[in-house]
Parts: sequence; structure tokens; C-alpha cells
Amino acid sequence: MDGAGKAPVKGVYYIHTLGCQMNEHDSERIAGVLEADGYRPASPGQVEARQVDVMVLNTCAVRDNATKRMYGTIGRWARYKQANPSTLIAVGGCMAQKDRQRITRTAPWVDAVFGTKNIGSLPRLLDRAAGTGSPQVEVADDLAVFPSQLPTVRASRSSAWVSISVGCNNTCTFCIVPSVRGRERDRPMGEILDEVARCVRSGAKEVTLLGQNVNSYGWSTGDRYAFPKLLRACGRIEGLERVRFTSPHPAAFTDQVIRAMAETPNVMHQLHMPLQSGSDRILRAMRRSYRSQRFLDILSRVRMAMPDARISTDIIVGFPGESEEDFQQTMEVVRRARFTSAYIFEYSPRPGTPAAAMEPLPKQVVQDRFDRLQALQESITTDQMSQAVGSTVEVLIQPRQGHHDGQTHRVSGHERTGILVHVGTPAGHRAPVPGDLVTCTVTGSGPHYLIADPDPEAGQAYAIRR
Repeated sequence: MDGAGKAPVKGVYYIHTLGCQMNEHDSERIAGVLEADGYRPASPGQVEARQVDVMVLNTCAVRDNATKRMYGTIGRWARYKQANPSTLIAVGGCMAQKDRQRITRTAPWVDAVFGTKNIGSLPRLLDRAAGTGSPQVEVADDLAVFPSQLPTVRASRSSAWVSISVGCNNTCTFCIVPSVRGRERDRPMGEILDEVARCVRSGAKEVTLLGQNVNSYGWSTGDRYAFPKLLRACGRIEGLERVRFTSPHPAAFTDQVIRAMAETPNVMHQLHMPLQSGSDRILRAMRRSYRSQRFLDILSRVRMAMPDARISTDIIVGFPGESEEDFQQTMEVVRRARFTSAYIFEYSPRPGTPAAAMEPLPKQVVQDRFDRLQALQESITTDQMSQAVGSTVEVLIQPRQGHHDGQTHRVSGHERTGILVHVGTPAGHRAPVPGDLVTCTVTGSGPHYLIADPDPEAGQAYAIRR
């Protein structure tokens, strides 16, 4: 645990996370404050037997599907109260920030509701709920303490999330994030680098820098070179093997960022940059501050500086007013961009956003476009995966994927540009364990992953280092 002290054991907790990497990182903070207060993680058996003292749902508000999953999960968790009335149920995250009153009204078995800026208050809310028998709600509109100052229980010893900013200053018409996360606030660079160094001392080989618009770090204070400076500073931290970041915004993706990526050896040539639409007309309706050609020009400059770069994206299909011509323009940008992968979403209206008041497209039209775009991207991804066969990659074995598969005798992790690789162990060699870096030859591919079953006797690479 990073920064959390020990306390007398109060019980066991379970956290279920919906949403993005920022939510996953927030859940590490939630675990940290609970453990500092005396709770310990529940075992899978305790969760299954409904023998859990505190259950926390960390929620997402970006799409309607996440909202439905949240309310469905809260409904199922009512059974835990029935089986064990002393179980405390808490709901946090973006939907708690947005729907605080509805949650307490429709789910009276929820004991605590806390906002994205109130993670540190959770133990106090739980104690008060247990003492009074009434739901406790604390949702602040302004950030008083950066979450980075809270204790943390990291999900992985070898990989760590590090938040460099919170909030968002953009006004995209489809997005609820600014209203639930607030305006962008940047952490001092010294604090960020100190946290990265602590992660490395604790065993992390890989760090991912997080922000809603990570590359606009520093812009609010007038320093448009702050993010590339940060990347280069991470390159000077001894023992840090890999640096990633997500998610950048095209409007702030400068040549200085590209050069910092290309010139800093431990910054990975991996880029996830949301496109959202290939139609300039729809980008204007979304209030996205770039156009399709600018987006493609950025990709061209990235690949010129880093020919091995792997680029992924987010795309929304069926935005209100999208015509077939608009959609075809998106298809053309995807053909030209050659993304390694794309997260494709059907437009989901979020109450309170400008786009929610626009006339939606028929469901069957949106579904048809989703299917066509998905098929195009799948063919591009499959082609890119097959082209990697025969190459040599370095794979960081991950804890969740690093267990030894009894049937294939493979473990799993990600190579330097982020692709999932399933690694076999050659005869006479030890199986890699989480945290190992394995250099190996790719021998096969799947739709979204690579397989490495190397044979050193045949001249194929295989080496392990800690």
C-alpha cells in the first residue's frame, strides 16, 4: 500500500468498478482509504457467500449502458442487505456525482453516496451510516484535495496509474464528464515525479499518466510545453522501463509532444487518441476543436517520427444529424488512419448535455453503421496482428493475465506498444511470473492479440529478465 497506515481490522470490503482507467485508479484510492481505516479486501469466497462488511460501486456516467449497469448492480446488491443487514453499501464515482438524489430515492438500501471529489470522506460516511441507520451523502462540486494525496492500494505491483490532472475544460456536446469531474486542475510536476519515483521503488516497471485531456497539462497556467517536459523528466527516472499516457486530445497534440515521445527511450510508441467522427460537419456539431485532416496530419507526423507506433481511437456512430455521407467520411478516415484498434460506440444521449436535445437517429440506422464500421476496423486490426508474426517483442507479464494456463502453458502481458501477447514457455525454461520482462518471437496472431510459442533451438528469441 502506498501511503496507507495500518489500523485495527474493522471488516472486509469489495469494490466493483465501472468505466475508464481514471475510475480504475480512483478505485485504488478507495481501497487505500478503506485499508487505512482498518478494512481488508474480501476473498472471492466471502463475496460469493455474501459475507462482506462494505461493498463499494464505483460508477461511470459516460454512456447510458454504464448507467443501466449501475442501477442493475445496485438492485442485485439489495440481496446482500437481505442476507446480512449489517453490510454497508456505498456508491461513488461519476454517477454518484450526477444522480445522488435518485440513487438514495430509488435504492434506500444504499448507505453512502460520495462524489468524485469525496473519496477521502468514505470511511467517515460509513461510520456515520452505521451509527445513525440513515443514508449519508457527500458530493462536493469543488476539489479540495487531489486524490493523489490519498493512500492507495495498487492493483498491480509492476504497473501503476499516476494521475497528472483531473477535470476537463472542453465543451463537447455529447459529454457529461466536465459536469461530473469539474474544470481541469493540474498537479505540480514535482508531485507527479515524486509519485512516479515512489511507484518504481515499490516495484513498478511501467507507469501510465492519466488525465481527461492528458496532453493539455500545463496549458491552464500558460505553459504549453509542460507535458513534453513531463515526459522527458519521466525518462530520467532510474528503473522506470515504460511510460504511457491516456487520453490525449488532438487539439493539444503538438510537435513537441511527438518529439518527446520519439526521443525519450522509456516513453512507449503507443497512442490512444479519440477521433469521434471523420465528418467535419459532425465534429463541429460535437464541438470538437479539430477537423479530420488535422487529425490525419497528426498521425502522419507520429508515424514519421515513430514508424513502429501503434495508434488506437474512440469513434461515435449515429450522432444526431449524422447522414450516410457523414458516416462514409468516417469510414474513409478509418481506412486512411489504419488504427491498430478502435473503441466504437453507438451514440448515447446523456441528460444535461446539448446533444441530448437533438433529434436521435433511428436505432436500426445506428446499428447498421456500427456493424459496418466495426467490420472495417476488425479487418484492419486482424491484418496488423498478422503482420507482427515473426517479429521480436518484449512482454511485461501482468498479474491478472500472468497466471499459468494449464492447457496452453502460456502466460500473458503487453508488449511495448500495448498489444496483448500470450507467451508460451519453451522446454527447459522456467515459466515467467508477473513483473518479468520476456523477450520472445511472435509465432501466431488472433483478432486482438499475439501468440509467442518460441523455440530457441530454432533460433527464435526467448529471454527473461526481472
